[in-house]
Amino acid sequence: MFFAHRADAGHRLSAVLGHLKQEHPVVLGLPRGGVPVAFEVARELGAPLDVIVVRKLGVPYHRELGFGAIGEGGVRVISEEIVRMSRVSEKDLAAVEHAEEAELVRQAGRFRAGRPRVRLDGRTVIVVDDGIATGATAAAACQVVRAMGAARVVLAAPVAPPDAVAWLRAEADEVVCLSTPHGFSAVGQWYQDFSQTPDEEVVSLLAQAAAETHTAPQAEADVGAGAEADAEADPQEGVEEEVAVDAGGVRLAGDLSLPPGAGAVVLFAHGSGSSRHSPRNRSVAAALREAGLGTLLFDLLTPAEEVSRANVFDIETLARRLTDATVWLRRRRPLPVGYFGASTGAAAALWAAAAADAEVGAVVSRGGRPDLAGPLLVGVRAPTLLIVGGRDTTVLDLNRQAQAQLRCENRLDVVPGATHLFEEPGALEEVAGLARDWFTRYLEVPER
Repeated sequence: MFFAHRADAGHRLSAVLGHLKQEHPVVLGLPRGGVPVAFEVARELGAPLDVIVVRKLGVPYHRELGFGAIGEGGVRVISEEIVRMSRVSEKDLAAVEHAEEAELVRQAGRFRAGRPRVRLDGRTVIVVDDGIATGATAAAACQVVRAMGAARVVLAAPVAPPDAVAWLRAEADEVVCLSTPHGFSAVGQWYQDFSQTPDEEVVSLLAQAAAETHTAPQAEADVGAGAEADAEADPQEGVEEEVAVDAGGVRLAGDLSLPPGAGAVVLFAHGSGSSRHSPRNRSVAAALREAGLGTLLFDLLTPAEEVSRANVFDIETLARRLTDATVWLRRRRPLPVGYFGASTGAAAALWAAAAADAEVGAVVSRGGRPDLAGPLLVGVRAPTLLIVGGRDTTVLDLNRQAQAQLRCENRLDVVPGATHLFEEPGALEEVAGLARDWFTRYLEVPER
């Protein structure tokens, strides 16, 4: 069984965990890759989501040999047998534990961003990872969760080798695994997209889950009616809500943020394998809001559509969804609109902006593939800014070729030393600044 990405794995995993919903479980994701999977599981089960930070304690001269694990709240799970066999002094073992505890506290604090840990006492707890290799970390997590007071521990993962699953049944009350291939060599081989999950994405997903859980009793009503209510809201009042965007009869999940008195709004078109939760797009969106711009981040495809890789590169469909979302938004707030596109989303933004009836004030592309808009580039009338990393040489060449076809006002800015995802220190901040200046210039945002 192959998975398109972690969100796809989470959707499929949640389908076989439905029997646990009546137990009102807590869902815990192992950082970092397990959290996007756990997010989908928690959402489907209507359960609170938290992160389970576990640090394995390795024997000093043989780090792979674990003599125990620690978790939050002073939880310690120690193998006295391995401690005796290691013949390492208590002082050296204590030093290892002290160092790991410091890292545990740092990670937990960063991921939760100040929110308290979800209590596990007497609860059914589902521990989720994006896949299991040796099972050592998963086993340690189950032991720590049980020590934290969980009444029942369920371990869930999309894929794992058969021997690891058999071993882990002794650590958890129930093990749920969608696929146990005999030809297993690495978790990543069973994903089409197994790119690294950055800390920022973990932080963002945990924050969103906390907000959704807090408003759970009225969540469905808010999604359906929130946008309609917004149509009558005072423009001088801010809006911060999760919405359901009507894109030609297809409902797409989105996050609409309008600062008080917002003079324009920027719609974000994410790239392949990403979503409205993209930490990079969210970082840029935050900078735009500080400048008085509203933002709409929404999923261009439904979860079912995302499973097919072909849909991710169907630029015409993505562009149509972006156009429909623009119409939906203008019915509620008739504001000047700009598009911010990343990767394939940039092609969709330019495709949509090239339509004869498009009323788009400005377009910004981050590490985009404007070449995928093909011959439509000559029809773009909105001022267009192309931002590319200096070390992203292939995409840089494609942007130069695309720029030569543009007939609108345009500029190509190269961020020195940056790669495709702008992960280098200060690179994404530079992208945000360039985008902010471009949009505030061409969308005529009032000075704050």
